[in-house]
Amino acid sequence: MSSSRANVISSFTIIKGSLINETYAVFRGWDFSLSKIENLRLVREENSIGGTSTHWARDVAKVLNRRFDPADRDRPLVELAKAGLDQEAWKPILLFHMTRDEFLLRDFLVNWLYDQFVQGAFRLPTADVVTYLQTLSKKKGVEWSGHWSEKTTARVASGLLKIASDFGLLKGVMRREFNSYHLPETSFLYLLQAIAERESNARRIVDARDWRLFLLDPADVERELLRLHQFRKLDYQAAGSLAQLKLPHPSAAAYTSEICA
Repeated sequence: MSSSRANVISSFTIIKGSLINETYAVFRGWDFSLSKIENLRLVREENSIGGTSTHWARDVAKVLNRRFDPADRDRPLVELAKAGLDQEAWKPILLFHMTRDEFLLRDFLVNWLYDQFVQGAFRLPTADVVTYLQTLSKKKGVEWSGHWSEKTTARVASGLLKIASDFGLLKGVMRREFNSYHLPETSFLYLLQAIAERESNARRIVDARDWRLFLLDPADVERELLRLHQFRKLDYQAAGSLAQLKLPHPSAAAYTSEICA
């Protein structure tokens, strides 16, 4: 597995964008018998993403190399693409995997965009995101990749808003506004399984900050759990601060195997 970049603030991947369609296309054709380097070499040489230039294919390969570890942590994401999971269900899973090792995107969505949503912000101008980016210099334990000019900072701010729009969290082009977002059931169940592998009990799963990626608070998560419990897709019992959750599979990988079967 490649070294983690979870604490690195980088402009490159944000400016290149979400690359949802490109990532799906690459993973649809992924060959697990080959290494990541070999698979990405084929992306560059064969232009399997249908890019307009070899330069773009090279940049896509570089972004995917930074973002994902298909042989290990991100294998379920690749398997779901290879199985042809509908993109609307696959996209939230993609975002979850992207943000596990991409500090800036995760921090923007979990800490800034979610707070704007809770506070009832109507429009989200690029200038406000620039202000947010400037506050990151005060964060401890993070590493900046390169020196950003004012132009670069503006491009990153615009890129963050564009990525949020690509994943359906925002709408509009010149004026970004919050969208009415719904997390598909398949995606929700996958995230439950993935978060449960990390968190020790049901209450911590419900309260996990990962749900903020999709503008969900603990009450939203609990409502969906109760709905799924009603339809016998999982077992969720809650009484005050106590909660018990029994999921249908032991891991996200096991749930992925069922979807792909």
